[in-house]
Amino acid sequence: MSEPQPLAAFDHTPGDVAAALEFLKRTRNELRSLRRALVWSDKFQVFDINRDFFEIRGVGYGDAEIGPILDAVNAAYNPATLHDATAQPYKEFSTGRRYPWAQDRVM
Repeated sequence: MSEPQPLAAFDHTPGDVAAALEFLKRTRNELRSLRRALVWSDKFQVFDINRDFFEIRGVGYGDAEIGPILDAVNAAYNPATLHDATAQPYKEFSTGRRYPWAQDRVM
């Protein structure tokens, strides 16, 4: 059985997180509701409910640029431990984080 292939892939250039965010913005409507994000040491994958996924190569959990990419898919993660090494091959995060109604209001 062959390994599943991403619907689209992007090769990230270090220091150019804006291009990766633009890739996510352009291709986002090809996926259904996002369910999870996998962050490897050298790539990022985001999956929908049908197990279709996109991939950004060249950025991993050790890179400082992974934070804005995870924010772009509304992933729930702890910024303090995001860059820590792991014994697992990847780190998994749920996506679709929502904010409470009127969180931005000051009372």
